[in-house]
Amino acid sequence: MREQIIHWLENHMQSCIYRENLGIECLGCGFQRSLIALLKGNIWESILLYPGLIPMILLFILLILHLVFHFKNGAIWLKYLFFADAAIILINYIIHIIH
Repeated sequence: MREQIIHWLENHMQSCIYRENLGIECLGCGFQRSLIALLKGNIWESILLYPGLIPMILLFILLILHLVFHFKNGAIWLKYLFFADAAIILINYIIHIIH
């Protein structure tokens, strides 16, 4: 089942409109490839392709848990994790632009 999902994702990857039209990467470039690498179990490759993916997954897991269990400081932790993930994505984007 997992192999079928991975195969379907690999065959239905969307191309980046920004890269095609402007010749530059967008903030989300690498997300699809990173997700596929993570599903294959290649954690390090996933981090190298798009470092913001794993914190983003953790953010969504925490969000769902907070909505279900109403953690006392859940909203604060969601804000911290959101800003940390946004910073990771932005720093990664700047590094890719420079190189």
